[in-house]
Amino acid sequence: MAPFTPPSSDAVRARLLLAARDEFAAAGLIGGKVERIAAAASSNKAQVFHYFGSKEGLFDALVEQTVTETFDTVPLDTEDLPGFAGRLHDSWTERPWAQRLATWHRLERGSAAPLEAVLGRRTAMVDEVERAQRAGVLPRNYRPAVLLGLVLHLAAFWSEGSPESEALTRAVVPARRRQIVVDAVTSLVGS
Repeated sequence: MAPFTPPSSDAVRARLLLAARDEFAAAGLIGGKVERIAAAASSNKAQVFHYFGSKEGLFDALVEQTVTETFDTVPLDTEDLPGFAGRLHDSWTERPWAQRLATWHRLERGSAAPLEAVLGRRTAMVDEVERAQRAGVLPRNYRPAVLLGLVLHLAAFWSEGSPESEALTRAVVPARRRQIVVDAVTSLVGS
């Protein structure tokens, strides 16, 4: 009989994050259950607390991971903000849990201290926008953080809509939705 070889800690952590993604995207932090996450990850509650310290720690780690994956896959391109917004729209369309997690994070963790990894990423992006504004690549009609925020929100427009909004715009096909995002950011930056 072969000796038992436990899974690597990275593999257990990754399984917990994947299970947490599905649970928290569906039910949020408050509604999400550690027991369901552990079971879906073929793990146990003790492992959740071992790797993340708490349910909130797991949620925060998941939000940080999701933001990191998103902007590693779709890096900011200050030379082409409309194209960046279109690619970001595509990412959020392909990965709907990312926007659901962001919504739960705003609703349930809004009064918590900012997540350092997310704040650091956003700060670096704002700095890039500011450099592009100073170089004359981007207009200076908005502060860098505001311009970036507007671009991010326009990219998320279709994935953050309410059911009522969706009912009124259902006829807009996916390819047109993407083009609307690109056109809106083009108008915003005047390119």
